[in-house]
Amino acid sequence: MINRMKTFWEDINSLRNLPVVSVDLMCRETENNDPFFKKIVQEFYDETQQRHKKFPVIKANTYGVALCQLPKNFEDYFMSIEAAGRRNFKKAKRNHYSFRRINFNEHLIDIRDIRQSSDVRQGKLSDDFLNGNIKECQDPETKNTMHDYAYFGIFRDERLVAYAGCFIAGELCDVQHICGHTQHHSDGVVPMLIIHIAKYILDHHPCVKYYSYGTFFGAGITMRRFKRKFCFIPHKVQWILGDKKKEKDDA
Repeated sequence: MINRMKTFWEDINSLRNLPVVSVDLMCRETENNDPFFKKIVQEFYDETQQRHKKFPVIKANTYGVALCQLPKNFEDYFMSIEAAGRRNFKKAKRNHYSFRRINFNEHLIDIRDIRQSSDVRQGKLSDDFLNGNIKECQDPETKNTMHDYAYFGIFRDERLVAYAGCFIAGELCDVQHICGHTQHHSDGVVPMLIIHIAKYILDHHPCVKYYSYGTFFGAGITMRRFKRKFCFIPHKVQWILGDKKKEKDDA
């Protein structure tokens, strides 16, 4: 209880000194793409404008966004993460794991195995997540590099052992779902996935400046430490829809 109170007051104090960034979702660039992308960009933006459930005077996704400001090249990003993260990556590489972008629907059995490998991941998982059917993804292919919803995976002997789904919009790549098979966690498969996604983004999505992974202050101590390891630190974010209309001032 004492530790939780201490963490609470430390969080309150740190809110005063958060780095501040403006992130343009570039909704204007969806006009020549499938309507799906305009829809998900608008939905994401609308979520960022909702009020925080516990602190209604502020917006839910403004303070404490766990965000990494990407450098110009992968080498600089790799050297900026903590040494332990680099060791995790090298360990996975030595153990012959590999990374690639995936078609979600081609790996439904492996994805179910990954989900069912543990019933606790930063909290107990729902029965539906563990035992429900894995639904096929119906997302259309994107027509440009500004917007996408991409899935990535880590493989060993052609078996998927970790995967992630990322929302890509203008200057942002947001890790919205990430999961690794618990039997392979000690080999560094999730760190390898996070690091390789950063490389993929730098290589294929030149507009992306910010790599994000949920929120920081809502996470437990272990998850906070994990996020910091890969340079996901708390920020105050002004979200810009970027639809050519006058943007509302951030509250």
